[in-house]
Amino acid sequence: MSVQEYLDKHLLSRKIEDAVNAAVRAKASDPILFMSNHMRKAVPSAITKITARQILDSRGIPTVEVDLCTNKGMYRASAPSGTAIGMYEAVELRDGDKGKFLGKGVSKAVKLINEKISETLIGMDPTLQSQIDQAMIDLDKTENKTELGANAILAVSIAACKAGAAEKEVPLYKHIADLSSKSKPVLPVPSFTVISGGKHAGMTIFFQEIMILPIGANNFTEAVQMGSETYHHLKSIISEKYGSTGCNVGDDGGFAPNISSFSEGLDLVKEAIDRAGYNGRIKLAMDVAATDLCIGRKYDLDSKAPNKSGQNFKNGEEMIEMFTKLCSGYPIVSIEQPFDKDDWEHSKLFSALGICQVVGDDLLMSNPKRIGRAIQESACNALLLKINQIGTVTEAIEVVKQAKDAHWGVVISHRSGETDNPFLADLAVGLTTGQIKAGAPCRGERVAKYNQLLRIEEELGGQAVYAGENWRLP
Repeated sequence: MSVQEYLDKHLLSRKIEDAVNAAVRAKASDPILFMSNHMRKAVPSAITKITARQILDSRGIPTVEVDLCTNKGMYRASAPSGTAIGMYEAVELRDGDKGKFLGKGVSKAVKLINEKISETLIGMDPTLQSQIDQAMIDLDKTENKTELGANAILAVSIAACKAGAAEKEVPLYKHIADLSSKSKPVLPVPSFTVISGGKHAGMTIFFQEIMILPIGANNFTEAVQMGSETYHHLKSIISEKYGSTGCNVGDDGGFAPNISSFSEGLDLVKEAIDRAGYNGRIKLAMDVAATDLCIGRKYDLDSKAPNKSGQNFKNGEEMIEMFTKLCSGYPIVSIEQPFDKDDWEHSKLFSALGICQVVGDDLLMSNPKRIGRAIQESACNALLLKINQIGTVTEAIEVVKQAKDAHWGVVISHRSGETDNPFLADLAVGLTTGQIKAGAPCRGERVAKYNQLLRIEEELGGQAVYAGENWRLP
């Protein structure tokens, strides 16, 4: 489009005249500034340029970053990435060239954004999120985004969402609430990772995470204080018992001491909560990541042990018995992925007991078809939303609605490969999920989300609502 065509399309001559007249009527002390602001509001926003690049995530692995420009500003976003990639989730596009970044490069995804996606979206209104996302889905033409890559599509989708909020001159969480037809923002209960294992750390214990939930906090600010203090008390306890090397951390910032059992880790966390003085106000959660343990129809609890005995296998019924015993002995309120991704039978049996929140991760993969099946079969009662598993902001909003309509809990989740993009914080508030899992209260890419929630609470002031005791169904 030529300059003259653009001027004619948007009737700029008339709008400039209107701006001059408005400045005269207002007796503006600075007519140029007044007219500039007037014109910014008068000219509809449109996407003018999209530029992508390859950056590194928190693990030093490449990911996609996007700068999306409108005629009113530039908006940046990046895509997170997980350690394990499931067969039911949207596909990340990687280069596969082992000579560069061990095959993990994303230059193909970057090129597709700069050439194909950019060409399709330029000129579109950034406030029309669903139209932007649908345009990319239509361009991709595959069910799992294998043509363009979920990492490419998601980075653009988030950047467009930021641009849409700026165009409406509202906070990002408010724009997301508008997109999802939510009326009241809610600050989520943070699920702080304090001990890491599984594929996220070098320790030999099979489980992936022990988390603390400051459900008894009066507001989000106090929740962060409770989480931080407990985390540092835990560090002191681990140092006392295992030495300083026990304070090494995993991908998510949780400590990785050389413990011999799951209950030993729970005891450490329970002691830290007691030392911090928050007994009864902080609850526990665990991520088993049981898909990584499954061999046939059994679970190898020595999967990471250097000298496997071959004796520590449990079937589904024995796993249910183990979880039930743990929940009776510790204040565990949530268990994530307690069984294999295809072990629907035992997921249903355990969920039916109603002893805690049962969170579907690999079971669901943020996939609406699998969520629908899980709802129908009562296979779990909470969704772990990882936005890169689905690929666009619009689709994320839709699956959250799907879960909430079934009266499920919803946990907005980070990935092991994160960036300093705090988008998940605004997403959790805007969608009133009541829960966010963003890692330990340390490491820049993790606290970026928690710090953004602190800012949002401050901005909301007296209207701020903390999910607290209503963490599952705010």
